[in-house]
Amino acid sequence: MAGSSAQLFAQISDALPPARGGISLRRAVVLGGSVAGLMAARVLSEHAEEVVIVERDGTAGTGGPRPGVPQGSQVHALLPAGVVQLERWFPGFAAEAVAAGAVTPPRDGSREWFYTDGRRWVTAPIDQDWTVLVSTRPFLEALIHRRTLAVGNIRRVTGLAEGLDFDGDRVVGARYTPLGSDQQVTLEAELVVDAMGRSSRLGDWLDESGWERPPMRRMPIKLNYATSVFQHDGAVSEAWNVVSTAAADPAAGSPPRIGGVILVEDHRWMVLVAGYADDRPSRDAVEFGRRCREDFPQVFGDIAERAKQVSEVVTYHQADSRRRDFHELRRFPAGLVATGDAVASFNPVYGQGMTSAMLHASCLSAYLHAPRTSLREPASGYFEQVKVVVDAAWQVSTFADLELPHVDGPYPRGYRLIRWVGRLLFELAVTDAVISERVARTTTMLAHPDSLASPRLLARALRLRLFRRAPAAPAADPDASAA
Repeated sequence: MAGSSAQLFAQISDALPPARGGISLRRAVVLGGSVAGLMAARVLSEHAEEVVIVERDGTAGTGGPRPGVPQGSQVHALLPAGVVQLERWFPGFAAEAVAAGAVTPPRDGSREWFYTDGRRWVTAPIDQDWTVLVSTRPFLEALIHRRTLAVGNIRRVTGLAEGLDFDGDRVVGARYTPLGSDQQVTLEAELVVDAMGRSSRLGDWLDESGWERPPMRRMPIKLNYATSVFQHDGAVSEAWNVVSTAAADPAAGSPPRIGGVILVEDHRWMVLVAGYADDRPSRDAVEFGRRCREDFPQVFGDIAERAKQVSEVVTYHQADSRRRDFHELRRFPAGLVATGDAVASFNPVYGQGMTSAMLHASCLSAYLHAPRTSLREPASGYFEQVKVVVDAAWQVSTFADLELPHVDGPYPRGYRLIRWVGRLLFELAVTDAVISERVARTTTMLAHPDSLASPRLLARALRLRLFRRAPAAPAADPDASAA
């Protein structure tokens, strides 16, 4: 692949229908039946006579929370870039989701409110020709599951993935134990996909078979979630989607906090409050209401105190963001790829997980259509494309997380300068519709973060800033050992 990261990202996030042709397979096996695995299976159905999904949760696709997704009851976001990919692989998906109850906020953004340190953004509608979908994670995953298994050459088996089979430098199959059995079953395959999530055991399997374990990078975030569900009531609020972020204020003794309100299917609000490190929301409903009233804009307190609460408060903790850099491996078996959280999982408050998995599926399609691709060689071309997607999401989330007082690195090269520019753009996004729209395209994964380095956009930001107190110049990079 050639071109800038922004150009490559635009190619990967293409909305065109899947191309015909490419590599042909007899069988492909996908280990994991969550969103990443389902999307990979759909892509592989264009190339394989048979696609088998191995999923350990027998309740997958039923529309309810399941053990394999411990954060499934929390607020989830399908970013606009994810909707583009769903429509690409499942034409008519948005209309089907809306008919089933998914919420579609007004296109003018009139019921979507965004706050930074208590100040509400000036929001401008993003130029788009698709429907924005808002729902719970189980609702969305059930729809994707149903559409995927409706494809004639895809089937699912319920069982626990146990390992890989090798023939020389190639993976030639995967082993699993069916639910209720103690006998392993081997599935021969020309391509195996690891979609087992952030707790994937692929590194262990590779290490046990004499291969390199993919290097892992971690950013400790110590995120603490609490979510509760309330019955929607127009007399309480007209809000459909609210996001509030507040940086730490040492002078006032205030820690950094993030909150969200989304209207989901069945006329319900999901309300999220989040803290970091020792700031841990509990399952106590009274404390939840107090946090909504005292720590966030008025709409949070109004809903928590005046709307009918229809669920208990559910908590979730995530210690870190992590990425496995498969592209750095010097030696890797052919016939094997990884996708979704098995490659990278981010701070979930940015809503990048499901959308990243869908873009990984686009990478898989491009790889299988590339003229020089051979399944007898390692999938380096695939992992190079996935790196572009991971880098985009990682840059947005980790650069923000490095602002947290309890996070002390690792700092990427150029961090001080990029932080200074980012702060400038986010500050001006509160009052300038043009900058707000460009920032929104990046945070919703419609564009690569590098697009914010546009000379024209930076010139606009600097002109606007000159009318106000000039920000301090960026300091030098952190110590090279931290970079």
